[in-house]
Amino acid sequence: MEFDYIIVGAGSAGCVLANRFSENPSNRVLLLEAGGKDWHPFIHMPAGLAKLASMSKINWGYETEPQQELNQRRLFWPRGKVLGGSSSINAMCYCRGHRKDYDSWAQGGAKGWGFDQVLPWFIKLEDYENGASDYHGTGGLLSVQNLRHTNLLSGKFIEAAVQAGFNRTDDFNGPHQRGFGYYQVTQKNGRRCSSADAYLRPALSRSNLEVRTHSLAEKVLIESDRATGLIYRRKGKQQTVRGGHVILAGGAINSPQLLLLSGIGPADHLRKHTINVHLDLPGVGRNLQDHLDICTLRASKEPITYDRLNEITVGLRYLFGRKGPGASNVAEAGGFIVSRHAQDDRPDIQMHFVPALLDDHGRNILPGYGMTIHACALRPESRGQLTLKSADPGEAPAIQPNYLSKEYDRKMMLECATLARKIYSQETFKPYIGEEVFPGAKIQSEEEIMAFIRQKAESIYHPIGTCKMGTDEMAVVDPQLNVHGLQSLSVVDASIMPELISGNTNAPVMMIAEKFAAGA
Repeated sequence: MEFDYIIVGAGSAGCVLANRFSENPSNRVLLLEAGGKDWHPFIHMPAGLAKLASMSKINWGYETEPQQELNQRRLFWPRGKVLGGSSSINAMCYCRGHRKDYDSWAQGGAKGWGFDQVLPWFIKLEDYENGASDYHGTGGLLSVQNLRHTNLLSGKFIEAAVQAGFNRTDDFNGPHQRGFGYYQVTQKNGRRCSSADAYLRPALSRSNLEVRTHSLAEKVLIESDRATGLIYRRKGKQQTVRGGHVILAGGAINSPQLLLLSGIGPADHLRKHTINVHLDLPGVGRNLQDHLDICTLRASKEPITYDRLNEITVGLRYLFGRKGPGASNVAEAGGFIVSRHAQDDRPDIQMHFVPALLDDHGRNILPGYGMTIHACALRPESRGQLTLKSADPGEAPAIQPNYLSKEYDRKMMLECATLARKIYSQETFKPYIGEEVFPGAKIQSEEEIMAFIRQKAESIYHPIGTCKMGTDEMAVVDPQLNVHGLQSLSVVDASIMPELISGNTNAPVMMIAEKFAAGA
């Protein structure tokens, strides 16, 4: 045995695990990452995220299968392929979700994961700028701060939401999630604070931690129902490493893919690809969920947006003071709404406001100046799956979210677009707002709006659920996050979430890793 712990994936969870397990000097810890180091300056300057979606060297750049309810489009799924994983390319919004999300997990079989059981781990990981409270902690490794720079239009968006009848809130992670306000962000002094910044860097000097980048995991080694090591490829050569405990932290795509490649999953699917079946576990790759998002765009009467900034001026101002638009996470403000379709008192719609025109993940640059309201339904009923295209570890799996396959989800997306328009129509916005860019003023009927949604809806980057935690027949891991039927093999990332939480998924993934590390 070379290592006590082999961690696959240096993302939001993996960096947490590497830090916590290497705190004990008697543990020998190996952290493997398919991508490279997080050296690029756009990773660390918050506004640089606008450039990251198109950078293939730090982004897996996945695409879904053609979506039947979205005009057969293949949707772009960016995921971090770099130290820090998706926490190195996301919009840094720090959100936990709603209390009832976690209570629902516990009621569904994930014993020990109710809100009262997870809150201490959220508090532990935080170094919260506004001070400790019943809901926040200080002294943790993850810096959670207020934005250093916000655009005038972000404030107007919050004012307009209040005029439209919604509450205002100063803290989406406090006792009441609903309302509109500015996002708290995973930043430190105006700089991105990814899981690599927060957890991995402080641990790199430890002699018992080894980090190997550009290392693509190919197969978990199984002997007598126990994981004993890993085969991975680095610099074109296949290598084998042995360990006492193998932990998959590759996320909702890579972790189930690696289980399938290792002969763990639905037996018929594995045999189809001539993979030896070690364990017939039907839930691997199933239960895929994601937040589908619709963007409503309006032109701006004034050139005060982020559309055509002088990049040199922005860069110099940021470099010499961590100030100005360079310190913005771009999605500065947002809100949580309990809509008329809500099934309980939890918010069922989330909004992100961007003071810029945003189309196709920022890859399609539109003319002029404008603003964007992202809106997503928080608890979709549609369920998808992830399957292998082949037994080649280098080939991306088939990602089938089945977006809008349920009538409830279609109804909710219509509500998202309708409420975004309602906020735009408020008096406080009138001096700033020009014509509607998307969907366009002529689009008014439900049929027309639905056609717009089918053509333009995209992922807001929250895939989960493909290695579901629980005790039912489709569960992949137990409440201790150990793979059912095997020893010394665990999954610790967004894939273990039984259901989507009501918000962004980065902070919950880091909480999951903290909680697992304490109990492992």
